[in-house]
Order: sequence, then structure tokens, then C-alpha cells
Amino acid sequence: MVHRDQHPLGPALAHRSGHGGGDLAQQGIRNHDADGPHDDIRVAAVDHHRVLAGGGAHRACLAHGTGGQTVGAHGCELGLGAPGAQGRYQLFAQAAALPHADLVHRYVDGQLQLTTLISKLFIFCSLRTSANTADNQANSLSDQISAKISGCAAADASLRHTLAAFDDLDAIIDADPALAEYRYLLRNIRRDSKYLLSDKEEELFARMNISGASAWESLRDNLTSSVKVEYNGGVTNLSAIRNLAYDPDPAVRKSAYEAELACYDKIKDSVAFALNSIKLQVINECQVRGYASPLDKALYQSRMKRETLEALLGAMDEYMPKFWQYLRAKAKALGYENGLPWYELFAPMGKSDKKYTTQDAKDYLLNIFGGFDSQLHDMVERAFDEAWIDFYPRNGKVGGAFDCGVPSARQSRVLTNFDGAFGDIVTLAHELGHAFHDQQVFTHPLICQEYSMPVAETASTFNEVLTVTAAIQAAQDKDEKLALIESQLSDACQIICDIYSRFLFESSVFEARPQEFLDADRLCQLMLEAQKKAYGDGLDQTCLHPYMWLCKGHYYSGSLSFYNFPYAFGGLFARGLYAKYQQEGEKFVPLYKEMLHATSVNDVEDTAKIAGIDLTDKAFWRQGLQSLADEIDLFCDLVK
Repeated sequence: MVHRDQHPLGPALAHRSGHGGGDLAQQGIRNHDADGPHDDIRVAAVDHHRVLAGGGAHRACLAHGTGGQTVGAHGCELGLGAPGAQGRYQLFAQAAALPHADLVHRYVDGQLQLTTLISKLFIFCSLRTSANTADNQANSLSDQISAKISGCAAADASLRHTLAAFDDLDAIIDADPALAEYRYLLRNIRRDSKYLLSDKEEELFARMNISGASAWESLRDNLTSSVKVEYNGGVTNLSAIRNLAYDPDPAVRKSAYEAELACYDKIKDSVAFALNSIKLQVINECQVRGYASPLDKALYQSRMKRETLEALLGAMDEYMPKFWQYLRAKAKALGYENGLPWYELFAPMGKSDKKYTTQDAKDYLLNIFGGFDSQLHDMVERAFDEAWIDFYPRNGKVGGAFDCGVPSARQSRVLTNFDGAFGDIVTLAHELGHAFHDQQVFTHPLICQEYSMPVAETASTFNEVLTVTAAIQAAQDKDEKLALIESQLSDACQIICDIYSRFLFESSVFEARPQEFLDADRLCQLMLEAQKKAYGDGLDQTCLHPYMWLCKGHYYSGSLSFYNFPYAFGGLFARGLYAKYQQEGEKFVPLYKEMLHATSVNDVEDTAKIAGIDLTDKAFWRQGLQSLADEIDLFCDLVK
């Protein structure tokens, strides 16, 4: 990708894939990378440089090859023209003489023009880089755009300061129906202003980030996508070796795990420098801007209350032993007595050797989604028929999977590393869920389409639940049902146990970094400590994965920290919504789409209220966890 932050707009228009998200689907979750939430920087964080839109997390948007004409012929110099820095400074110069209402309108109009242009440019460059990380022309063009856009930061900060100071801003919005759909954005400008720096400081941050955190992130992405993995007398890539975590042969799973760990030794020191540099930049910027901590910044960017996070993590903590029970049961079924070795986390169980073509995947998903909503069905059909999806792995292509909305075309683009397993179908369902979410917010003005991290995983995970639940219900025998239930529990274990380990690890890094440089060995130590706490006695604690800090791209953003808890939020929130769908049937579908539509113009808690949910109540989160606990009991009975 242009990787979340490769430009001063932060993840705003950054690419999302193995770079930014995780990889939530592995057997059932698969593809992305064996373990963790999907690789998709779905939303990303607040555009803290304030160049594009006011207030929320700027929705990442990229596309495959569309809009190539906007980049200029043969990689020539790019000119952003009036919507860029010059237009911003002109408006700022006139601000004092303009009536407040006129300035508000002109600011909104300017944001729309600038965002429309920039999104097309970054979409093109980002996906070219995703398709081929060695595409130097795309990287060069991205750098040119970044440099030009950074020049807008100072003028934009001035305008935002000016708007935030308007005592009559609410009255202006209330008096003008044309501003109604920008209400949330404009009010967030006022709310965000306390974290805004001076004009020159904003410009300096924007310019320095290009060669700071975003450059370190690009280094890590390049190293992990190009590192050579020696395996069975040959050489392969990291994405391919991690896909072997699902191989039916336990000897292959173990040897692939060992080859993966060995390859990290080649790049660990460089990536450790990248992580240390990014995290220190985040810490320093939080201090300068006035955030109490990087976590407080992440929650603020997420438009989510700390009470909601505490309720979520508290409920998860209560149910951790149940997931450890699942892991021990799986270990025993596979012949292990001291917990499950890491390389067996995604070991297939039951009858799971069937391979699927992409046509099979299309037919399967259309059948399921057609029974839920015609709009979802028709969009998925278009995605397959109109080549929205880059399916297969290849050298130079980023690992993982992601979706990227293309607002100008009201379409999406999806990247996967399809290998034919059922989990790959689940991965497609997940990413196409993001695309369906895109469709719901496309009806907002472009600068009002960004939504926060936690709700970003709602539609994607809901699609997963639809897909896997239907498969389990259709299972004809014990082996087939076991394979499907185990696949779903694998996914759930990732968004509960592994996500919790990532949250603990990132917390420990932020705590330690001000006092020490964390070399590769120290990072491995912190990672192992987090995994031991999150996985308990469910895993063999002598066989964990010390390099998950290097493997997962979530940690390497200068503007997006703690991109972990949103996956747990999304998984459990989606299960709660699915329970409502089961209770209400067809009546639920319009409500569901209304809620998705509202995600970009509401805080997280207000969005959930549309569906009658109180996110600060631990009881809500227990519902989703209990449904998983019931499946764990069924799994344990099946493997006795």
C-alpha cells in the first residue's frame, strides 16, 4: 500500500493491507496471514494533519488502477492547482473579511475539491504499490503528492482554528439546510481544535512525517514483502510460508513455522529500528498535542469512550479461560499434552481438505448473501464480474487481504491471496463486507464518509458470521461440522486471545520506549510475555511466536496506534447484531444498513444506539462471548 501513512495525511488515504490491518481470517480467517484480523487498514485514524476532512478517522480508500490519468503522463511532476496549498492560503487570507456563514461554506467546498483530487491520486499510487511493491514510479509519485499536500497543513490549521472559534457555528449549521449533512464534521472541528498546533507546527509535522514514521513504515513493508524464506531446499516468500499454517500435514506446518521464524533474523534489527522510531514519534506527538497517552489518542480518534473499551476488555477477560479450554481440547485431539504449539493454531480438523475455485467462491457467497439482502448480493456479483478483486499471490504483491473504497466510482477494490481453502471464501466475505459498508457511506459527501476504527469491522465480521453460520447449518456429517466450527473458533480465538496479546504488547512498548531503546531481543521478550498472558495454558508456552511484532503491520503507523481492539469490538459487535437479525428477520436489514450509513456521522456509542445497544454495558459484550462459549462446548464434545 502506500501504507497507511506514507503521506502527511496519515492513514487517511493510505493503503491498507498486510501493512495496516491484520489478518483476521485464517482458516476461517485465513489468507491474510496466519493469525489475526484482516489486513485492511479500514478507516484508519484521524487525519491529524487536518488537510482533508474535519474530525473523524479518515477512511482509507484505494483502488486498482483506476484514475491512472490523474497521475500525469510518464511520472511527470504533479500539480494540485487551486484546491491545494495556494487555494487554502487564499481562503485563509480572506477569512477575516468574510461573514462566518460564507467562510463555513467556502471551507466545506474547498475540502470537497481537495479531497476528491487527492483521493484519486493516492488511490492510484497506493494500489499500484500493493500490486507490486517494487513499483518505484508509484512510490515516487506518492512522495510527490505527499510533499505537495504537506504544504496545505499550515493554512488548513489556520482555517480550522478560525472555524472552531466561531461562537455562532451551531447557529449557522442549524439555519442552513445545505450544511445539515456536514454537522458532525463541523462540530468535530471545534472538538478537535484543542489538539491542533500552530499553523507552522502543523506544516512542520506534515513535512517531517514523510521522512519520519511513514518512511520507517515503508521500510518495514518493503523488508517483509521482499525477504527470502528458505524452505525445503528452495526459496519462497513470507506470505506463502505463512499460508502453510493450514497445511494438512503437521510436519509441513512445523517446518514452515521454523522457516518463518528463521527468516526474521535477516531483517529483525532494521525493523526494530523502524518500530522504535515510529513509537517514539507517536509518544512525542501525543505530548506536544496534549493527549494523555497514545491509547487516549487512539480512543479519541475512534470516537469511542474509554468506558466502552473497559467494558469490552473486561468481558473478554472473564471469558479467556473458555478460549484456553478450546485450545487445550484442540491440543489433546492433535496429540499434545502441554497445550497447543503455535504452529498448530490453524491446523485443520475434521474434513477440511476441499479446494474451491474463485467461481465456487462466487456461487457460494451469492447464495448466502442473496438470502440476506439484494443490495449486498448484487454488489458481490459486480465485484466478481467486473474484476474488482485481485485474487492470487505472486512475488512482489503485498501479503494479506484488504478492501479499499473508491468513492469517485462508488466501487471498491479487494486484494486477497486466494489459495482455494474455505477460509479464503470467508476472507472474501470479510473484505466484501467492507465493500458493502463503503456502499452505505458513499451516499454521504466525500468528506463525510470516514468512520472510526471500531465500527470499521462491523460489516466485514457480520458477513463472516453469515457465511460460516450457513456452512455449519448445512454440514452433513460430524467431520464437516467439526471442520467448520473449529475454523470459526480459530477466528474467534484470534480476535479474542491474539488481539488481547497485541493490545498488551503495544501497551508495554509505549510504556517502555521513553526509557529505553527496544532492540529485537527485547521486543521478542515483550511479545512472549503478552502471548503468555493472553493465551494462558491454552498454548504450549515453550512454543510461541516471538516475532509477531515484526510480522504484523498494525504497529507501524505514526498516526494509527492500537489497531487491535477494533477487531475484538467488530467481532463481538457483529455477533450481537447477528443475534438481532435472528430475532427480527427481514425487519432487521434496513436497520442494519441505516446503522452502517450512520457510522461516519456519529460517535461509536451513538451509532450502536440505532440498534438499541449500550456499548458501555459489559452485559452486551457477554452475549457475543457466550455464543462463542457455546460453540466451544460443542467443539469439545465433537473431539472427545
